[in-house]
Amino acid sequence: MKYFKSFSESLERIGEGDFEEMAIQLFRLQAAANPVYRAYVEARRLSIHKVSKLEEIPFLPLSFFKSKQVYCGEIADPNQFYSSSGTTDQINSKHYFWSEEYYLSHAKRIFEQFYGSLTDYHLIALLPSYLERQGSSLVRMADFFIQETKSNYSGFYLYNHQELVDKLGILSQLADRKVLLLGVTFALLDLADSGLDFPRIPGLTVMETGGMKGRRREMIRDEVHDRLKVAFGVGSIHSEYGMTEMMSQLYSKGGGKYELPPSVRVLIRDPHDPFAYGHNKTGGINVIDLANFHSCAFLETQDLGRWDEEGRLEILGRFDHSDLRGCNLMVN
Repeated sequence: MKYFKSFSESLERIGEGDFEEMAIQLFRLQAAANPVYRAYVEARRLSIHKVSKLEEIPFLPLSFFKSKQVYCGEIADPNQFYSSSGTTDQINSKHYFWSEEYYLSHAKRIFEQFYGSLTDYHLIALLPSYLERQGSSLVRMADFFIQETKSNYSGFYLYNHQELVDKLGILSQLADRKVLLLGVTFALLDLADSGLDFPRIPGLTVMETGGMKGRRREMIRDEVHDRLKVAFGVGSIHSEYGMTEMMSQLYSKGGGKYELPPSVRVLIRDPHDPFAYGHNKTGGINVIDLANFHSCAFLETQDLGRWDEEGRLEILGRFDHSDLRGCNLMVN
């Protein structure tokens, strides 16, 4: 589609007051150019040109990514997609992308907005299960970030815990950069419970990406974070919120409370009425991700959330009837 490149360039320059206008513009484009989303909008008997605010936009359930090719126009390369992890008896989502180069540069831009330059870090990625399959957007992002650190000490780990701890020991002596330990939640817990002695590293950031994937019993977030804080000697556990169906990521610097990047807005829908919204209530999370300009930017997730007093998004878990996803977060 001709508008992909121009919209991506506009998104790089998005200002504080630009979001709603860009979202409405993108809604009208996608409601016409995306066959799956167009059929969904038509089924809702909605007039595209009467939509004038975010709350009037229909949000596409994520389940459509399992059964349909959610894309605007013709897919240039049917082999270019990210896929969800899920479990062996589930149908995984597929998110076809326009440009992996754009996805990676966008992900880097968001990370550095919240954490500073990647060249200030050694990045240790503990992502077993994700590394053991094809099509993970998280692995691709982590691999790119590792390269962008330009550190010989950055790298991936699977189950070689002693080697990872030895590497942390070296980094604790260097003290030349900050250290980011990025890991899927069950793997960080396995590492914490390994009985190994972890060096104390000033400036260490431990970031969990969610996910038990049936490897461990489900635990509330505070229990997980408390165990990890004690094991690694840090004051807080950071979190990354992302999914196959989103091209943007959200980050939390503690307590499971997230700040939104410029490309994302979240609406909290009433759990009993999907067309009603409340700022001060707990409900389902609807995401507008403008970086999904090539697919569908308006996503109805099965995550539960609410806003805290400071306007940060608190993610509480998932609806009971929804699939267990690789990025599943624990209910607090």
